[in-house]
Amino acid sequence: KLFFTDYGNAAKVERCDMDGMNRTWIVDSKIEQPTALALDLVNKYVYWVDIYLDSVEVADYQGRKRHTIIKGRQIRHLCGLAVFENYLYTVNSDNLSILRINRYNGTDVQSLARLDNAKEIHVYQKRTQTAVRSHACEVDPYGMLGGCSHICLLSSNYKARTCRCRTGFILGSDGRSCK
Repeated sequence: KLFFTDYGNAAKVERCDMDGMNRTWIVDSKIEQPTALALDLVNKYVYWVDIYLDSVEVADYQGRKRHTIIKGRQIRHLCGLAVFENYLYTVNSDNLSILRINRYNGTDVQSLARLDNAKEIHVYQKRTQTAVRSHACEVDPYGMLGGCSHICLLSSNYKARTCRCRTGFILGSDGRSCK
């Protein structure tokens, strides 16, 4: 799945398959400018920062169990968001500090460091990297991903895929080659 935010005409947090199909709204009310987004892959929660409402919120992948983690002036100007163990990590773009926030109750907000021009933060942990299993976009005997001549995107599950073409090309009638 691909998770993303939008704050155009109607602000929302959404998800879709990697090929753009099955687009689903997770949150579409009481939200103004969702910017940063982070996933708890183990428990299937999505966290986001709303820079207009000065809040960090969470909901499960279906938009249920939504609640505010923290709200107010102390978290203004946040950009970037990451989850690691019991904490959220984010960047305050006003003073370029890295903040740590308890993700269960919003307490224990600590400034950990200052970095010049920081706008994003990522946490990589081996435990959260899912084991790779056989999937529809694997390299075929001809060296093409999923049999696609340009781009292979997983669809609704790991056994299904959609081929796409780079800019300037169109997909052939075989659904695999680009012309």
